[in-house]
Amino acid sequence: MAVSQFSAAPSPSYAPPHPMANPGYGKRSAPDQRPRGARDFSHLPPREAAVAAYIDRLPDGSDISVKTLAKWLPYGQCALRTALNRLQAAGHLRRGSECLATDEVMLWVTRTFFSRTARDDGWWAAFIRGDVPQETRHPTRSRAFVLLAALGRTAPTLSLSAAECASLEPQVGEWFERGATEAELLHALTDGLPVPVHHAASLIRRRLTDKLPPHRPAPERRTALLTLECGECRAPGSPEALAGGLCALCRGEDTHAPAGPPGAVPTDDVRQRVAAVRAGLVPRPERTGHARGVRTRR
Repeated sequence: MAVSQFSAAPSPSYAPPHPMANPGYGKRSAPDQRPRGARDFSHLPPREAAVAAYIDRLPDGSDISVKTLAKWLPYGQCALRTALNRLQAAGHLRRGSECLATDEVMLWVTRTFFSRTARDDGWWAAFIRGDVPQETRHPTRSRAFVLLAALGRTAPTLSLSAAECASLEPQVGEWFERGATEAELLHALTDGLPVPVHHAASLIRRRLTDKLPPHRPAPERRTALLTLECGECRAPGSPEALAGGLCALCRGEDTHAPAGPPGAVPTDDVRQRVAAVRAGLVPRPERTGHARGVRTRR
């Protein structure tokens, strides 16, 4: 299937009928990704690129198990399992678990972490620790400027020039700093407009000043507990032990190498030495007899 069917011009996120996973499970998008483009997965084979583009457009929480994907994509379960493993090796996908903590319970749920931007093992390890490295990006318009520039789509009488957007940008930024949402800002600026609006910029500046909300305390941030699993055997492990998303055994590496620091006694030798020490100990009845001054007859 042509990749262009899935990776053409950006479109809104998929909505049902693709099924969602049980609450708390399913796909989770990795943070700090580049904007979606037509060549996001051009480095992948056609099948893997098509599967990745489809998953990328699904909302978080979607069921992206092999069994479910096979019902919505023109590939069988074996082909999809291979494709997901290749996406994992390319750095787009990791399988693992996340702890969802509430005031009453801590629940571990199965996640499939997906990144449109390919990541190496070091980035995934930082993601699991909650220390995601930020990428250097070119300067872009602020959230406040974008809202002002698009204001005319919501209320045509409030269309602004680029210079007016730049002039009002600091005031809108202060609203965001105080915890206001875009919906609250739009409501404050567009609700009950006079007819006609003689000067949009002056009206917006006045409303931004008169309706400025108070400072709101930031919501308490809870540290997410994450762990990864081998994509083949599902064994849990540290990110460092799951290179490419696979454990050493599934990568075909020798797992019988002695563990521990240099010079440490192997486990089997420790057991043999302990057994020898136990064999040389005086039996308990004899020790009890010696303590009481009684000689044990042989």
